[in-house]
Amino acid sequence: MLDPLLSLLVATLAVAAAVVLFWPGWGQFWRWRRGLEASDRVRVEDALKHLWDCEYRDFPATLQSLAGALGLGGRPAAALVERLERLELVDREGDRLLLTVAGRRDALRVVRIHRLWERYLADQTGLDAREWHAEAERREHRTSDEQAEALAATLGHPRFDPHGDPIPMASGELPPARGVALTAIAVGDDAEIVHIEDEPEAVFAQIAAAGLAPGMRVHVVERTPRRIRLAADGEEVVLAPVVAANLTVLPLEAAAPPLAAAPLSSLAPGESARVVGISPACRGPQRRRLLDLGVVPGTRVENELVSPGGDPTAYRIRGALIALRKEQADLVQIERAAGGAA
Repeated sequence: MLDPLLSLLVATLAVAAAVVLFWPGWGQFWRWRRGLEASDRVRVEDALKHLWDCEYRDFPATLQSLAGALGLGGRPAAALVERLERLELVDREGDRLLLTVAGRRDALRVVRIHRLWERYLADQTGLDAREWHAEAERREHRTSDEQAEALAATLGHPRFDPHGDPIPMASGELPPARGVALTAIAVGDDAEIVHIEDEPEAVFAQIAAAGLAPGMRVHVVERTPRRIRLAADGEEVVLAPVVAANLTVLPLEAAAPPLAAAPLSSLAPGESARVVGISPACRGPQRRRLLDLGVVPGTRVENELVSPGGDPTAYRIRGALIALRKEQADLVQIERAAGGAA
């Protein structure tokens, strides 16, 4: 016969274990269940984003493309499509997967939140451009509609994300895709960058390292099977064709005059110039700092003093001496004053 004290202890431990596992709201079982539900929701939302992206770009969305985009095997991808069909978010048409009205609405909601977060990360933080996409991916699934609208209001209801992608309105309205691949632009022509594809990550990293950004104007200097040479913001940029294909541009009129702007870093000691702008590649706190220092279009600037090591350089701006490193001065576009020296 069991000792009554031992029996009471065993019963107490069993009750405690049940409480830890199954207490409503915070028990381990319910946490595990919420985790599964969250994981399932994330997978559904990611699938809808892929199908919408294919639709927007006029690419066929298939079971194989979905599996590749989400990194799934054939069986899990098929199970996911069946779930989307049960939720009435997707229809099949032969091998193609098509969003229903409800599926497109839900997809646009996630796309809107993702692009709002990328705009926020670019404008309000010092996060490296190569990290915007992944961080926005993490935040998009935890953001409610109310939080998204508050974020949009904080940002001033932006129309485009930092890669040039249009941000869907809360109503779901979205302009059609525009522009052509940079690889389609002929030698001698000018174009404006309107979009930069941020995947694959390795290719985007090369574009970011080159300082290219939406809003910049480029001039095609040379095209060969191995490289495309550009002039952008007074700098020469050389890209492999596979990298250049990730840039979408709008061709500019042939009669449009080329940009005469040069980087501030090219200003020689004692030389003065007029600021004509800040490169679109300069965002977030760094851009705000330059604006706070008075680096705005029309401002006169003079190279007054170069440090013994050659960097930084002291520029006189609005009566004050401002020290800028070369990589900062590279982002300021100037037009030299007549006569050169101040």
